[in-house]
Amino acid sequence: MVATETVTDEAGGRPRSVRVVLFALMIAMMLAMLDNMIIGTAMPTIVGELGGLEHLSWVVTAYTLATAASTPLWGKLGDMYGRKGIFMSSIVLFLIGSALSGMAQDMGQLIGFRAVQGLGAGGLMVGVMAIIGDLIPPRERGKYQGMMAGVMALAMIGGPLVGGTITDHWGWRWAFYINLPLGIVALLAISAVLHLPKKRAQTQIDYLGAGLLTVGITAIVLVTTWGGTEYAWTSARIMELIGIGVAALVGFVFWQTKAAEPVLPLHIFRSRNFTLMSIIGFIVGFVMFGATLFLPLYQQSVQGASATNSGLLLLPMLGAMLVTSMVAGRVTTNTGRYYVFPVVGSALMAVGLYLLSTMDTGTSRLTSGVFMAVVGLGMGCLMQITMLVAQNSVEMKDMGVASSSTTLFRTLGSSFGVAIMGALFNHRVQDVMADRAGALGSKVTEQSAQLDAASLAKLPEAAREAYQHAVSAGTHSAFLLGAVVAVIALVAAVFVKEVPLKGAGPKEDSPSEDSPGGTAVRAPATETV
Repeated sequence: MVATETVTDEAGGRPRSVRVVLFALMIAMMLAMLDNMIIGTAMPTIVGELGGLEHLSWVVTAYTLATAASTPLWGKLGDMYGRKGIFMSSIVLFLIGSALSGMAQDMGQLIGFRAVQGLGAGGLMVGVMAIIGDLIPPRERGKYQGMMAGVMALAMIGGPLVGGTITDHWGWRWAFYINLPLGIVALLAISAVLHLPKKRAQTQIDYLGAGLLTVGITAIVLVTTWGGTEYAWTSARIMELIGIGVAALVGFVFWQTKAAEPVLPLHIFRSRNFTLMSIIGFIVGFVMFGATLFLPLYQQSVQGASATNSGLLLLPMLGAMLVTSMVAGRVTTNTGRYYVFPVVGSALMAVGLYLLSTMDTGTSRLTSGVFMAVVGLGMGCLMQITMLVAQNSVEMKDMGVASSSTTLFRTLGSSFGVAIMGALFNHRVQDVMADRAGALGSKVTEQSAQLDAASLAKLPEAAREAYQHAVSAGTHSAFLLGAVVAVIALVAAVFVKEVPLKGAGPKEDSPSEDSPGGTAVRAPATETV
């Protein structure tokens, strides 16, 4: 027997408590996205105090690994034991990791504490998406896409600026401590206002499946992180990791067909839309993080922009993404139709990336800004629609794994995008430098194809000019690859089937998720008796 409960608001309209919960969820989402942006700016100061330059990359890698590996587990635990408690646990773990990272006394401690922080971060994004999926029907969910896109844009633009300001005035440790008051506010709001049905799973956690998936994801992330930088792509270490990753993932897929309560139920991939959204989400991650890495580099090295304002350089892309995401959300809510957005978004993304690949040493900031805006318009059509359609393609009991799987594919896409586009960029820069500046050019880029402003200023004029041409050639290759990958997303989008979104559009007499007193918000409760 299934009992359902819907709590209504006598006054009608969108309940105040839902807005409070959404505000708390946005804070949690901001914590997950802002952290790496802030830490990147603080890293030179951290290395100056703690030392351990040779282990610098692990400060980011440990966090990324822990986040990617734990993402599917948080989603499954939420499905099994209830969303609220699991989500609050992830916030607490993230805050513990933040506090410990701020107190680190050497690089080894910082790397370990960043891994703890990453474990918590894996549950933040998944929890936000899954709770929104529980509270708000898909038809109405589009209205909140603009909020999520806005948080993402704010984190990308403001992160480097906030990180630099905090490090300069308060010290690098506050780059971690700043998470504590924000996280406590989110915890208190969610604890007081959010009420979701409690669950008690009768089956045990699939530990073997979780272990195999963790090993597989870890191997993939290490391959994309180390390949072409720490180790050559054809080195024995990279080949070993590829073998371990493939074996673990094949074993994981086989075990999921046997497990009583699989970590990632394979039946959700029987939905054509869910599978297509996973592919598109992977490509969005591939393109977005590659673009945010190479666009500031191009503008600083070729167009002479200031590194201090690196976040602001992405404003045309992120602003266009925010506006389009809000429009797409409103249209989806009012009409219930969404097919056009994946198709148009993928097409705009491919066109925009191709335009970016045409940039050279003579391209003006206005022109590059227009090209970035085209990419942003495309990504705005895709960012939240992928999650919305994926959640609409599964049953409520699988909302957590659907959210975590979509988030995981986007995370893996970003890892692959940075690695593959980065390898292509570095190879092209070094080739062009060798051709244009001979032995001097090879020496300049011997350690890294990406020079900071100080190193660039010290170069002779001929070498500096050669480097500008090399960076233009490198970004051409990277963005051309991105355009080709975006075409795959367009092909996938064409095959999306427009399934009616669950839940009605906004009506005057539609029930809201607020309690009669306006002090608590509840999801429709489902309980099997």
